[in-house]
Amino acid sequence: MKKSIYIIFFLIGNYCTLLAQPGQNPYWERKGITAFNLSQASLSSWSAGGESALGLDALLNYSADFKKERHLLNNRLELAYGLNRTESNGTRKTNDKIYLSSTYGYQMAKNFYLSGLLTFQTQFAKGYNYEVSRDSFISKFMAPAYLMIGAGVTWTPKPYFTATFSPASWRGTFVANNRLSDAGAFGVKKGKHLLSEFGANLKAEVQYEFLKNMTIYSRVDLYCNYLDQPQNIDVRWDVLLNMKINNWFSTNLTTNLIYDNDVKITQKNGSAGPRVQFKEILGVGLQFNL
Repeated sequence: MKKSIYIIFFLIGNYCTLLAQPGQNPYWERKGITAFNLSQASLSSWSAGGESALGLDALLNYSADFKKERHLLNNRLELAYGLNRTESNGTRKTNDKIYLSSTYGYQMAKNFYLSGLLTFQTQFAKGYNYEVSRDSFISKFMAPAYLMIGAGVTWTPKPYFTATFSPASWRGTFVANNRLSDAGAFGVKKGKHLLSEFGANLKAEVQYEFLKNMTIYSRVDLYCNYLDQPQNIDVRWDVLLNMKINNWFSTNLTTNLIYDNDVKITQKNGSAGPRVQFKEILGVGLQFNL
């Protein structure tokens, strides 16, 4: 288990080094945004009720794409973290994301590439299901973490659309916490720290400016495990709508939809099972282009 984690950190380190290289090479296209959104409500003797609240959300999205002759390399980094504080509930996490992706392609025909795909996703801090317990975390850094390596084809019919189909994909779910591992969280067998799956993955991405200073980025991943219940399709759909107000301020709307048959969501009545997970965050604040 430790060896696998070291390999993951090695990949992350090399990935971040790649994205940090100077952008003078004409074959590279680099772009990204970082945003800091703040929301605040203060109430005093307010007849309609409610309570004071303070929210902070930060995100960074960055891409580094390379294209030369028959070679194509698309890289993407996404980081996000958010907190909300109210008088009754204290401070709670509202957003938490680490996502890395690389796709290499070798052109075989117009708009078609033989490709290899690598993605990694986890979170920064502990997460809680406050409806069940305020003290016992249900997730943390590297618990879970998802690593996928696949081979297949990439199709780029338009500059703003890319689809990668990987019919041979290994996906590892890591749970690097003994308590969560012993509970069999995130589909791992009780006492184990890794769930290995082999199947097919389809990733489709759209990044399009549909109005001046209004850009949408949407990514959907569909995965089926050949070895266990292939009829169950895991879905991850991320959307970022960016509306630039001026050189300093913007409005961001992010949504995340997840369905994973291996992730059991516990309800107030104690029942647990796979469910559609959805998160939406709307923020207004400072934005800087990278």
